Amino acid sequence: MKLLTDFLPVIIFFVAYKVWGMYVATGAFIAASLVQMAWTYRLHGKVETLQWVTLGLVLVFGGLTLALQDPLFIKWKPTMVNWLFAAAFLGSGLFMQRSLLQRMMGHAIYLPQSIWARLNLAWILFFVSAGLLNLYVAYNFSESAWVNFKLFGMLGMTLVFILLQGLYLARHMQPLGEKQR
Repeated sequence: MKLLTDFLPVIIFFVAYKVWGMYVATGAFIAASLVQMAWTYRLHGKVETLQWVTLGLVLVFGGLTLALQDPLFIKWKPTMVNWLFAAAFLGSGLFMQRSLLQRMMGHAIYLPQSIWARLNLAWILFFVSAGLLNLYVAYNFSESAWVNFKLFGMLGMTLVFILLQGLYLARHMQPLGEKQR
C-alpha cells in the first residue's frame, strides 16, 4: 500500500500528461505531492526527512517548469531525487555506525556487517544509475517517451532491483535471536 501511495503523484502526473500535457501534469504533480504529504502527516503524525526533501524538489523543479515554461526542469527532478538518495546511503555507510538500509531493515532481519555494506553499495549504484538513465532518456527521447519511462521504466527497474535484493538477502539472512545486531 505504501508503494502505491508513494507512486500516486507519479501516476497522476502520467494521466494528466496524457490528457492535458506537460504543464497541467506538472501542476497536478505538485498538488498531488502536497496532498500526499498532508495525508502522510495526518495518518502518521510525522513525515520522514527524505519525503520532505522529495517534496522540496518537486516544488522547486515543478515550480521552475511552470514559471519558465520549460519541461527540462521537471525532467531533472527524478535524477536529483535518485542522486540525493545515493548521497544519503553513501553518507550513512561512511559516517554512521549503521547504514540507512540497516536502520530501516535491521529490526526485522540479521545480516553480517559485510552483507549490509554490500547492500548499501548496491543501492548507491542503483540510485546513481537510475539518475543517469533518467537523464539519458530525457535528452535522447521524446517528451512522451520520457513520461512513459518515468512511470513504467523507473517503477519496473525499482521492482526488479528489490526482487533481486530479496533473492540476495534470502541467501544471507540469519534468524533474529541469539545473533542480535
